[in-house]
Amino acid sequence: MNKQGSVSVDDDDKDCACGSTSSDSDAYAEATDLPSPTKLLSNLREDSVFITSELYEFLQSSIPNLVKGCQWVLLYSTLKHGISLRTLIRKSADLSGPCLLVVGDRQGAVFGGLLECPLKPTPKRKYQGTNQTFVFTTIYGEPRLFRPTGANRYYYMCLNDLLAFGGGGNFALCLDGDLLSGTSGACDTFGNLCLAHNEDFELKNVEVFGDGRLTV
Repeated sequence: MNKQGSVSVDDDDKDCACGSTSSDSDAYAEATDLPSPTKLLSNLREDSVFITSELYEFLQSSIPNLVKGCQWVLLYSTLKHGISLRTLIRKSADLSGPCLLVVGDRQGAVFGGLLECPLKPTPKRKYQGTNQTFVFTTIYGEPRLFRPTGANRYYYMCLNDLLAFGGGGNFALCLDGDLLSGTSGACDTFGNLCLAHNEDFELKNVEVFGDGRLTV
């Protein structure tokens, strides 16, 4: 289940845990069988499997001023780059600044959140990010975005084998190092509900978009 353990924020160190599964060639073959991406609006420079016109317009109207007018460039996709969090982290270094993580479960939910590129794994489980971080989902009839509540500063953490948003009770979203499975639950950081259809889910695909206006 999606229970958060202890973590660290600045000087307040706690620990956390999230399960992981092993990838294999069959799993990658399934990922490559996904539907063809849909070409979207001009500010989305490359195709996305998940971002519909409705979700795109919602995100454009809801995102912080920091990322208004972003020219979103695809930095990483499991369809193109394979199933690996380490590869995702490496590809995130192609641009600096805000980046959008978009994932989906096998029941059709699309969800994710705002991070900072390049992602910087920490040796200890320590939170990063700012109050510009958010998470979102499409499973409640229409897109919903959850901003920080101010309850804590557990925005996101990045390790070589884990990427997670939020804390306080659960992770809002936690992906394992194989990018095959994850968890989601209500957390204090964003005041969110579960972002996926189930708290434990299998990933359908993972995408990361960076702001093409910025360079490293």
